[in-house]
Amino acid sequence: MQAVRSVLLHGAPTPVRAGLRALSLGAALAGTGCGTPGNSGDSGPDAPPPLPMPVANNAVAALETSTGWSVFSFLGIDSTKLWSGVTTASFRWDIGSPAWQAIEPPPGPGRLAATAQAFDGRIFLFGGYTVAEDGAEQSVPQVDILDPETGRWGRAAPMPVPVDDAVSGVWRDSLIFLVSGWHDSDNVAAVQIYDPERNAWEQATPIPGPPVFGHAGGIAGDAIVYIDGARVQADPRTFVLEASSWLGRIDPLEPARIAWERLPDHPGPGLYRAAAAGIGSRILFAGGSANPYNYNGIGYDGRPAEPWAGAFAFDVATESWIAAEAPGTSTMDHRGIALAGDRTFIVGGMTAGQQVTEGLAELPVPD
Repeated sequence: MQAVRSVLLHGAPTPVRAGLRALSLGAALAGTGCGTPGNSGDSGPDAPPPLPMPVANNAVAALETSTGWSVFSFLGIDSTKLWSGVTTASFRWDIGSPAWQAIEPPPGPGRLAATAQAFDGRIFLFGGYTVAEDGAEQSVPQVDILDPETGRWGRAAPMPVPVDDAVSGVWRDSLIFLVSGWHDSDNVAAVQIYDPERNAWEQATPIPGPPVFGHAGGIAGDAIVYIDGARVQADPRTFVLEASSWLGRIDPLEPARIAWERLPDHPGPGLYRAAAAGIGSRILFAGGSANPYNYNGIGYDGRPAEPWAGAFAFDVATESWIAAEAPGTSTMDHRGIALAGDRTFIVGGMTAGQQVTEGLAELPVPD
């Protein structure tokens, strides 16, 4: 199926799946300069090791195994930034070890924009999209399950609405939520809930704002928070930044009921494919770009996208935005932050000049 995000331009496949505002909080945002590819500027013996290869738009997760915490990277695109560079390559880093190890990739083709969550000793990998030589893109319905103790993959019930570039999060160690995202030819407002115990899906209250892809967010307590992303603009059909922030309160007695409300704008510009994760009572955000782009890093407006250097968090308890320390290297093209106990890692992505990086950055958690 030929998805509407790709067209032919000057005889070559050019991906075309395609505002700014600031909020003064009385506190300066840390980290305003661009870094260089690497591990947040760390170079000592305890610096996190780089990935075996540069990769962006990869799904990431962290899990405590029988030997300690491990960080995982799945799928994505390599440094060519071509359709043929969409990879199945997957890796594992046991924290404290000197290097990453290649692991068995998930079944099926290489894909982009999947999302991963650790749950009950396993990692659940949701969706993503494939890219054909002619630029055709297709959302993948499959849900793969990795057992890190055996290294083997299993399969869960497929998504009712196959999505990629969605926000995901685990609620109360019980359910996994998928929020909005792209489905084959358009964004969807669906909020889908997967129950690992029953291996079953249900639909939750959809988002009230514009459906988006490439947004960022997570779950903290009984709250879902997501920001920005790209929406479809009609006449002419293209993709533009949707600069908005949203809070959804999950009903503990009926989790499929979500009370949504729009939040005040977050600090800095609207963002596309920032890194994010729920950490305690907060959702942490870092990097991303103010210019929505496709997998080659070129914006839907034809301008090369560049990463934003900042970071911030939303505190669910106080319902306020707070400043956070940015990583030493500015990056974009992320599918999440890997949370390993009290440590957080940004894995791969694109740095300045749309360079795909093998960097592994440890991100400070705000006090």
